[in-house]
Amino acid sequence: MNAQRWLAVCGSLRRQSSNRALLDALPVLAPDGVRIVCHPLDALPPFNPDLEGDLPAPVRAWRAAVAAADGLLISSPEYAHGVSGVMKNALDWLVAGPEFVGKPVALLNATTRAGFAPAQLAETLRTMSGVVVDAAGLSLPLLGGTRDGAAIVAEPALAAPLRTALAAFAAAIATRG
Repeated sequence: MNAQRWLAVCGSLRRQSSNRALLDALPVLAPDGVRIVCHPLDALPPFNPDLEGDLPAPVRAWRAAVAAADGLLISSPEYAHGVSGVMKNALDWLVAGPEFVGKPVALLNATTRAGFAPAQLAETLRTMSGVVVDAAGLSLPLLGGTRDGAAIVAEPALAAPLRTALAAFAAAIATRG
């Protein structure tokens, strides 16, 4: 398998986010030949189409990171039955550019209770011409715990399904060429 570069994105800005912990576990669990880079969203300004002609530096960096990735791993919370504002803002900055078109995406969720936001997020990503890899999607029961990435890796009931999802994502990307 050729080396793959994946971009991990957390839709929560919370320091102790379960979604962040889930993403922190991924580099250890990823298949051989996969490099995972996290891209923080906290520097992105609120979306403003008037800035398209002179994009702020954080937006240029975000678009460049997406363009350089073979696929995106998104872990984002559900707030009030919807996609987090942080995640939606980041996606809005990609709408006018070519960086995201055809990009494979795996949706990972830190709770099994979220039902609305994952479906909304998948719909938004497909509308933006992303390719949601359903076989690589996963919801884990992380809420209510104080697990970090290392604790997730050490817990077989969490690490095993994550490894399976990541292997499915790698295979889907390799198949696309």
